Amino acid sequence: MIIEEKLMKMGYELPAMRKPCGVYVLAKRVGNLLYIAGQTADTDGIPEVAGIVGADLTIEDGKHAARISALNVLSVIKSELGDLDRVKQFVQIIGFVRCTDDFGDYTQAIDGASELFCRLYGDAGLAARMAIGAKELPGGSATEIMVTVEINE
Repeated sequence: MIIEEKLMKMGYELPAMRKPCGVYVLAKRVGNLLYIAGQTADTDGIPEVAGIVGADLTIEDGKHAARISALNVLSVIKSELGDLDRVKQFVQIIGFVRCTDDFGDYTQAIDGASELFCRLYGDAGLAARMAIGAKELPGGSATEIMVTVEINE
């Protein structure tokens, strides 16, 4: 429970896990890899950070949204594995930022998620990453994060 203790010391708690909004699963395990479906910046299904980065939201707002998306990812991992300490390393992060057509700093917004994972897991939280600008995301969320982690058996 070291990771959860770190989370609490940082002032965060895991949100309740929501149910899928379509025909998919929130996580899929293949061997020692766990694939987490896209998680938006919502709490209990209500968007916590909604809007468009570069219009009505700042980069800092986008980073905050990415942290919330990351907390939702961690909630799914905990539900699937029972313990966040079973994560060996983050393999890949794919992040979407709802932004204006001319906004090019979406990588900085997704840093909010990457920074949280690195603070919790050290170098094991640093993953290969792709950040993409998007016109729309579910519920008007400012971010959506999809993650692949390697787990300890």
